[in-house]
Amino acid sequence: MSLSRFLSLCQIPLSASLGVSPDKSQFFKYESVSLSCEVQGKSAGWRLKRNTVSGERSDCGRRWGKPQGSSCNVSLIPSHSGVYWCESGSGEHSNAVNITVHAFLSVSPDRSQFFKYESVSLSCEVQGNSAGWILKRYTVSGERSDCGGNWGKQQGSSCNVSLTPSHSGKYWCESGSGEHSNAVNITVHAGAVILESPALPVTEGDSVTLRCRYQGTPSDLTAVFYKDGSLIRAESSGEMTIPAVSKSDEGLYKCSSSKGESPESWMTVTAPSPVLSMSLPAPSPVLSMSLPRLLCSLLVGSPYLLVTIILLVKGCRSRTQG
Repeated sequence: MSLSRFLSLCQIPLSASLGVSPDKSQFFKYESVSLSCEVQGKSAGWRLKRNTVSGERSDCGRRWGKPQGSSCNVSLIPSHSGVYWCESGSGEHSNAVNITVHAFLSVSPDRSQFFKYESVSLSCEVQGNSAGWILKRYTVSGERSDCGGNWGKQQGSSCNVSLTPSHSGKYWCESGSGEHSNAVNITVHAGAVILESPALPVTEGDSVTLRCRYQGTPSDLTAVFYKDGSLIRAESSGEMTIPAVSKSDEGLYKCSSSKGESPESWMTVTAPSPVLSMSLPAPSPVLSMSLPRLLCSLLVGSPYLLVTIILLVKGCRSRTQG
């Protein structure tokens, strides 16, 4: 069979399309995406599949994603980068979508407010080799610079910083080709009170404690907590715990005590990842289809197969002509 004849057999009309919400292909770690199999007629029997950059081919709901009807909700991490598509039990498939989850900036300790001279470690978590990634910042005074210049001490993919108020600003990781991670805002407060709240996104259902901290002694004075400018409540311990955060808890928080008021900090809440399923995968159904059509469906998850076929066809041609 000629290559052109084989490829013509692959012109199978698509009876389904893969919808992506939000409609983009580039994401940061912990962002969420909803992938939907939009099928003409009944969507029963259609599954969302993926082939990751590490070569793992699997279905939504096995080790990743949360199925909801014909959709799959995913809280993303870098290892989720890959090709996604919908496939029916008979081997029909939708369009394929490439999704890339970029590098992630982590913060230790995980908080966005610090007192003068406290230390923080900022790390670039990259899928694969982290070489070439640099921690950058843009301060409130308008200075844009890299770790290791006039601030911070570079250690591998991390940057350790002894903070002063002039270090307040936005921090992120950036590669030599211009790719960048999520950004984290850090505030170094010259006053007596800060709010210890997570700098990184928290997951729905998790317990989160906000602490109003005084620089002097005792550090845990009675505090009043606010969200988006509105009073929440007062706590004699100086701490406020949200037992199970939800999306409605996302917002701008601050606190105050008899010793002063903290700056405001934003808390981001993301959807949870599912618990990994330890059950064995269901056996693949015996497909009733022609060999060319079977190969076509396999090409969706393994583009290298197409390259192999092309090389084989060219090799056969050259031997025939010789």
